[in-house]
Amino acid sequence: MSQSLCAAIFDLDGTLVDSYDAHYEAWRLISARHGVEVTIDEYYSHFGRRNEDLLRECWLRAGRGELTLDEIKELDHEKEAQYRALVTHRFPAMEGAREIVYALRAAGFRTAVGSSGPPENVARAIEGLELEGAFDAIVTGRDVVRCKPDPECFLLAAARVGVEPARCVVFEDAPAGIIAAKSAGMHCVAITSKGHTPHLQRDADLILPNVRAITVAAITQLLS
Repeated sequence: MSQSLCAAIFDLDGTLVDSYDAHYEAWRLISARHGVEVTIDEYYSHFGRRNEDLLRECWLRAGRGELTLDEIKELDHEKEAQYRALVTHRFPAMEGAREIVYALRAAGFRTAVGSSGPPENVARAIEGLELEGAFDAIVTGRDVVRCKPDPECFLLAAARVGVEPARCVVFEDAPAGIIAAKSAGMHCVAITSKGHTPHLQRDADLILPNVRAITVAAITQLLS
């Protein structure tokens, strides 16, 4: 791996994509079909992580018993398909997302995606953001065994772009993702998007109110 190159690794949901409301609506719709309620607090506490934990928790609370792996897989696919249907006609891109990715690339950064989402969602996000071909590596939830807050996702992204973890900056919104970035030995910029507060993002190296506030100069300074 190069010790001189730098990399910018982006989470998608809540960071480049304003998907908080759409994901919750998808959860609300699919759980209602099965006679189970997913509360906003339960959704919030699991945002940025895999669906399996939330499914198990809510189905157990509703007295539906332990879900089998096949049931989890089916419900997971149903929820993500519902999400993609909701964002098909009006994709919720964060303002400034496309511009900062290209600005960092122009400044010589390698760029990557490190997402817990399924590849179908990641592909839809990259298309909706008009960032096809803008990432040197893409890591999805199906590429890893352990989900955030485990650092596997970000370490794999760094390996794929050939950059040492200490020369990587991760852009995240969720506390689990911030913990993953810091556990990987990377710098972390927290974006205070919907559902998160600076207090919960206190472990990040830099906390910004939105994607528009990211500048190449600030990221370069963070790595210096």
